Amino acid sequence: MIKWGGTVYRLHPLFVLMMLLSALTGYFLELLTLFGVVLIHELGHVAAARSFGWRIREVRLLPFGGVAITDEGGNVPSREELIVALCGPLQNALLMGFALAMQGMGLGDGNWWDYFFRANLVIALFNLLPIYPLDGGKVLFVLLGQFVPYHRVLVLGTRLSLGLSALLTIGAAVPGMTGGLNLNMLAVGLFLLVTNWVGSRQILFHFYRYLMGKQASMQREGAGRYRPIRRLDVGHKSTLLETSKLFMRDYHHLICIRGSQGGLERVVPEQALLQVFFDGQKTDRAVSEVFL
Repeated sequence: MIKWGGTVYRLHPLFVLMMLLSALTGYFLELLTLFGVVLIHELGHVAAARSFGWRIREVRLLPFGGVAITDEGGNVPSREELIVALCGPLQNALLMGFALAMQGMGLGDGNWWDYFFRANLVIALFNLLPIYPLDGGKVLFVLLGQFVPYHRVLVLGTRLSLGLSALLTIGAAVPGMTGGLNLNMLAVGLFLLVTNWVGSRQILFHFYRYLMGKQASMQREGAGRYRPIRRLDVGHKSTLLETSKLFMRDYHHLICIRGSQGGLERVVPEQALLQVFFDGQKTDRAVSEVFL
């Protein structure tokens, strides 16, 4: 574990295991190169995130990239999250260009530059798979968030990631699908499968974290000051939780409560609903019971 610039950098046990195996099999130099590639990849994410003022508590380095643990919880603008997610593969693209330039000038060992180029290509392409927490998975969540409410993003994104990670694991485990048993890919596939299975059990937790972050950001910014307004029409029997599950990223919401006859009874800003939501009220209470 290393603390640098206020962020803790930690090697994931999976990476430590691969380092031990590479030392035993004589591929330690290759893994050391892979470690450097992964570190630069992750530093691209960290630099972009810090430029937006994100609070990064920890970065866990894995054989295929890293996982940054932040305090944001889906409350940063989608544009920022998209840029941060893509800045990792961008570093790999720059390193690939550097390798080609070194080869073109005849500097260094050509075989090593070939390996360096391929390592960056594999890391970049693998991270762009639409599986959370890979960069492609984060891009998937951002894109889904442009069309469906955030709770639905968590459900759909996690289910898709779970299914794809299961296919990746099966593909690595079945010799006929990949030409042989791929232990490295099997380990990574299992890690992603377990991560998304755990994530599928914690969707409500992550959603509550999103709502808490939304409430905190409104207190910092002022209600809706930097967010476009979105109108939500809900029936008088809709509960606080059901209504909050309609919230979308990047928006401030005005909840229009309809009466039993369909007429507009009251307009409630989202900060009022969230205040009640986290004030110890039962989230299964109807909005009409609370606000009418």
